[in-house]
Amino acid sequence: MPPQQEAPVTSIVVPFEPDTSPAPLERLAHHEVLERWHAVDRSAHDPRIVAVPGDGGEDWAAAALVTSRPHTGYLKIVDAVGDVRAAVAAVVAHAQGRELAQVKWEGWTARPEDAAASGFTPLCPPLGQPEDAAGPGTGYVRWLRDGTVTEPPYYGQTTHFTCGAVTALVAQAHAGTLRRDEIDRPAELTLWRGATNFQACEPVGLGVAVRRAWPSSPVEVHLDTDEPVLLDHLPEGEQEWRALLQRTSRTDAEHVGVPIDPRHLPMSGIRGVIGRQGHVLLLLSLAGMQGFDVPHWVLCHGAVPGAVVIEDPWSNAAAGDTWVDAHLLPVPDPELDTMSTMSPDGFRGAVTIG
Repeated sequence: MPPQQEAPVTSIVVPFEPDTSPAPLERLAHHEVLERWHAVDRSAHDPRIVAVPGDGGEDWAAAALVTSRPHTGYLKIVDAVGDVRAAVAAVVAHAQGRELAQVKWEGWTARPEDAAASGFTPLCPPLGQPEDAAGPGTGYVRWLRDGTVTEPPYYGQTTHFTCGAVTALVAQAHAGTLRRDEIDRPAELTLWRGATNFQACEPVGLGVAVRRAWPSSPVEVHLDTDEPVLLDHLPEGEQEWRALLQRTSRTDAEHVGVPIDPRHLPMSGIRGVIGRQGHVLLLLSLAGMQGFDVPHWVLCHGAVPGAVVIEDPWSNAAAGDTWVDAHLLPVPDPELDTMSTMSPDGFRGAVTIG
């Protein structure tokens, strides 16, 4: 979809202070909006206020709170207040100036007619989320770069350890192999049980579980190490039996016909799979996007110039992060390359489907 051309927008961008609000914002925004903005610690997601000055120069005619995960290619509008369409236009211009791929808009106060008039399209609501998930019931997206990205369903993992299973389920639903209404907690836990290395899913075990669940789907594991993975945080005694299970997974892969490519999967390879309408379940660290070095599975399913589009089945509610952030998330190629180079040995783990 070609980017829309905007008229020049005059705006100011100021940091969002967690303990106070600028006087012009206090006069412009309703109490419940400001209360939502200050309800969580958004500092890890670079919160800023994009404001449109009023005619007099002292007050603001419009303002929006924007945030984004670090090392990604989007901005998210939490709310826009005052002249909403002017505020959104200012955010879009700000994102274009930063050469970002996308602007999203949480649906707390967004009206569908304002979203449509501003060039945004609705996001499909989540099929499921954990009970403690925080987020709006609706959301919107506007792409700022050429390209077409089809929307998979969004499903938030309901445990801390089922990310691998969820990415596989969503990939199969996006491919049309699985009905969307078949993605639920029993399906999530069943697939995880077949793939787990207690509690994480390692690449070979996940690939084997996908093949067994969908025998007709072409599956390949990419893992450029022969050593057991995701075990360094465990005591030596705990590592031993999990390493044995990983060796068993390699035997299972041979028996069910899942090839294991021992070469490093480059970003060009990931884009190549996506370009052939395939899907990549990619293992990465959350250190860059969330600030803690925890291995995590995401789904790579789309691409725009300069960024790969992923589905992240987990969001960090404590930082104001919601499903709107995690869904249709563009990550610049160099950043995704860094995130998915796993310590301590710099290996990459992935499962390609299709």
